[in-house]
Amino acid sequence: MTTPLLSESAMRKISADLASRDKRLAKVIAAHPLCTIGRNQKPIKHFESLVESVISQQLAVKAADTIFGRVKKAAGGRIIPARIEALSEAEMREAGVSGAKFKTIQGLAAASLNKEINFNKLHEIESDEEIYSQLTNLWGIGPWTVDVFMMFQLGRLDIWPTGDLGVRRGWEKIYKLPEEITPKALQLKGEKFRPYRSVVAWYCWRAWS
Repeated sequence: MTTPLLSESAMRKISADLASRDKRLAKVIAAHPLCTIGRNQKPIKHFESLVESVISQQLAVKAADTIFGRVKKAAGGRIIPARIEALSEAEMREAGVSGAKFKTIQGLAAASLNKEINFNKLHEIESDEEIYSQLTNLWGIGPWTVDVFMMFQLGRLDIWPTGDLGVRRGWEKIYKLPEEITPKALQLKGEKFRPYRSVVAWYCWRAWS
């Protein structure tokens, strides 16, 4: 279910490499803890992680955690495809899940049960693009959800979530931009940080928070 964890020394080398490429980013890296992407064992399975990501869309962390907890309780304590599929829209709405998110989550469960996607083996797919393609083919699964999943669940190091507001605001703060940066412009700015853009995004979040 998991990919090999990245060691602390390996992340220190990555951070040092990034710092050597950009003086302003170097200051942010020095002022914050070491990036945790790919370094922590994930206690939940991929399917559960995706359900959690869908619930978290456009919600504050506390609200998302509360709703996720209610859904897990309604599912008998286990977020697995069969139990999620068995939940009615009324039950999910009572837990705080919107109609659109209910449809998306049910789509995830159906994709697993009909073997359209083997969620348990997503980490075995080397190509980020292939994972992205499989997941975004499902209704309601957009770039942000897949980016978050690949970064924090799979520990992928070169994801660049330009659609995330926090990443853009963090970038603006680091580089003292007078105007808001667009996702398209940020996409280009991130090119020089390949193949460690996930780490840069992580520090953008830290700079903004």
